[in-house]
Amino acid sequence: MKFLTFGEIMLRLKAPGHERFFQSPMLEATFGGGEANVAVSLANYGMDAAFLTVLPQNEIAEACIREMRGFGVDMSRVQYGSGRMGIYFLESGANQLPSKVVYDRGDSALSLAKPGTIDWEKAFAGVGWFHITGITPALSGNAMELSIDAVSEAKKRGITVSCDLNYRKNLWKYGKDACEVMREIAKYVDIAIANEEDVQKALGITTDVVVESGELDRGKYKALGDKVLEEYPNMEMIAITLRESRSADTNGWAACLNDRERFYESKRYLINDIIDRVGGGDSFAGGLLYGLHTYQDKRRALEFAAAASCLKHSIIGDFNRIGVSDVEKLMSGDGSGRVQR
Repeated sequence: MKFLTFGEIMLRLKAPGHERFFQSPMLEATFGGGEANVAVSLANYGMDAAFLTVLPQNEIAEACIREMRGFGVDMSRVQYGSGRMGIYFLESGANQLPSKVVYDRGDSALSLAKPGTIDWEKAFAGVGWFHITGITPALSGNAMELSIDAVSEAKKRGITVSCDLNYRKNLWKYGKDACEVMREIAKYVDIAIANEEDVQKALGITTDVVVESGELDRGKYKALGDKVLEEYPNMEMIAITLRESRSADTNGWAACLNDRERFYESKRYLINDIIDRVGGGDSFAGGLLYGLHTYQDKRRALEFAAAASCLKHSIIGDFNRIGVSDVEKLMSGDGSGRVQR
């Protein structure tokens, strides 16, 4: 099966180590973005993965394309347009100091791309699974229309649609409410991925879970998933990630899956000394897509996704640079971190 992900890839500029911005006069330059991160994960697991975006035609964009191709991601569907590559700046937190992201994405090529820019017939050629997130429609009115076009065109072609709701409050600035847009997109979604805040802020489905508390009552998540599935009868399942944020360095991590018939909960991981949690949710999404495609057992698919995301917290950069054997080893209980010789 060919997977296609669609969204904006950015230049990622990170302060070295745990430094504050410009504490030293340098920034580490890499690339990243939600949907691109999912494509890389899938390619690392041996899947046929393609990424669709709109980029400016310059040397930075070409370097980005080379980087993605280096992971085995098919970049042949990339479009070029006016505008620039978006940027995000990252400061890694530690202990009680949280990580900080500053976006610089105005007038990016994707946000300026008008509806009709993408030939969906060509984009979806040979595709069996399409993945998008709530980040792309938050960028601009144009990106919103492209996102709605994308999911509706995918469904016309019988393509499985997955969506990570990914609510980003700092992006919804062009006059549209996140719920108004995401509730429309959700009508076309087969498999939803979210955390408890995404469900509340992107779909307007409330729960009495306190997002900022750091402690999660798992008993309430089946009811939350039931609410979403009741509201969207065409949705097959929803996976919800459960993060217990004790500090910037220490998180509890697990996930659950509701497929209307059964409620599954993954093993819980206690992650200490986090190296980089950016991209953790994308690594869960990539793992879940792989797991649902590969395994007959949905519980095993969920466990694969949770383990993949756990491992991502130890890897610098947006991309989850691991393979199937790494994940399955952790799934089997080998989390000792002993040197492999």
